Amino acid sequence: MRTKKGSCRKAYARTDVGKKRSMNQDFLFCSTEAVGSFQNLFIVADGMGGHKAGDHASKLCVQEVVSTIKASRHKTPVTIYTQAIDAANRSVYGEAEEYLEYEGMGTTFVSCTINDGIMYAANIGDSRLYLLRGHLEQITEDHSLVGELVKNGRITESEARSHPQKNIITRALGTDEEVCADYYEKRLETGDIILLCSDGLSNMLDNEEVEYVLKHSKNIETATETLVEKANKNGGEDNISVVVIKIENEDTEGEK
Repeated sequence: MRTKKGSCRKAYARTDVGKKRSMNQDFLFCSTEAVGSFQNLFIVADGMGGHKAGDHASKLCVQEVVSTIKASRHKTPVTIYTQAIDAANRSVYGEAEEYLEYEGMGTTFVSCTINDGIMYAANIGDSRLYLLRGHLEQITEDHSLVGELVKNGRITESEARSHPQKNIITRALGTDEEVCADYYEKRLETGDIILLCSDGLSNMLDNEEVEYVLKHSKNIETATETLVEKANKNGGEDNISVVVIKIENEDTEGEK
């Protein structure tokens, strides 16, 4: 199989319940194969709500996004994402309105696709997307109370991880009739590493720890497993979800 320079051929995903929760309310999607007109697709969703509601919200969100992308006839990634996110929001919000056991449910959402060397990303909530290129950079912006405090310089990133209101989300999918996602576009380079994660990772490890693991692991599988292991060792206070993507070299021949 021939791949283009700057394309994505390697990705690895892992989700873990953590040490304190009885149920995993995160849901992942990780495909290096085409999904509709996308050449690949990666998603992390972190559900919220009562017993089973968060679990249902994240799963329903991802399933609806994937099915909409597969069926979409739009051409541009942002337009496709917008269509898929709106469809997912209608499904999650509709079930929360219809069924008492799902009342108040919602989910964060962070996703990316790499098409012809360009990353297109979308996010709602505080699940994150990072890019490692020399140093680790958070690409997405947290839609959370502490995220706003950090942005305004009132607290530091370190203080945010232990802040008593760190779980207050200011924007989520499925909690309102309409949803507003943020979109990002970035040209990638050979050797770039992309990390998508739920706050079960970012609240347990600082950026320096994450960067060290990504830089010094022998491969992305080891990096992913190590990040989950370290988050659990540091307390594992929430579900932990990690997707790591490696951007390959130049045109190559070979099997996936």
